[in-house]
Amino acid sequence: MNKKPLILVTNDDGIFAPGIRCLVEVVQELGDIVVVAPELPQSGQSNALTLTVPLFLKESNQFEGIESYKCSGTPVDCVKLAKDHVTKGRKIDLVVSGVNHGSNASINIVYSGTVSAAMEGSLDGIPSIGFSYLDFSHEADMEHLKPYLKKIIQQVLEKGMGSTRLLNVNLPKTDHIKGIKVCRQAKARWIEKYDVRESPFGKTYFWLTGEFVNEDKGEDTDLWALQNDYISIVPSQHDLTHHTAMDEIQFFED
Repeated sequence: MNKKPLILVTNDDGIFAPGIRCLVEVVQELGDIVVVAPELPQSGQSNALTLTVPLFLKESNQFEGIESYKCSGTPVDCVKLAKDHVTKGRKIDLVVSGVNHGSNASINIVYSGTVSAAMEGSLDGIPSIGFSYLDFSHEADMEHLKPYLKKIIQQVLEKGMGSTRLLNVNLPKTDHIKGIKVCRQAKARWIEKYDVRESPFGKTYFWLTGEFVNEDKGEDTDLWALQNDYISIVPSQHDLTHHTAMDEIQFFED
């Protein structure tokens, strides 16, 4: 009898978000499940760690019949605690993070708590996937996404993910998904500014705003795929070395 894979489920929108419930409902058919997720929303936390205050981990009854915990810390804290404490003595076969409410395509991966949670799993060689849906609404209907989520996760469990251990998956906001594209990360950026505002108590505060600019016209990018109603899968990594620049700056060496 084949042993079921152990799948860790996490996110950055918090344990009560509809997106993580959608993901749990998909993966509970594919293996044994452990959920460790933030108690409160942690969007934009990237790889942040809790270092100066205690971390708290409490059992949760959010998902009936599934071992679940809510954590006071960040998405990366959740995965670290899951690896070190919750699943101690058990091998995690797959980490899935999401489904995030909003895009983590292109440069958004840098800021994403969703993808960073998956990245934390991949640092230990665990195949890990971050899932995001291009609908920011808390009431977003994700039911039509489930067959695609299941297909991607099943294929990773059966076939692996090549030489990478991290996939950044984004799903377009459409009821008519055309298919799946394996892509590169588009070259895009945020042009940001801060609105200066005044609180009811007369104190000045700042609110981040900005415009997202796609500077990449390629048809092999995640942004192109999403704009054309395809699911984008970007194989990702932790190595931030700009390899082609190494030869270009040899003049620093003695």
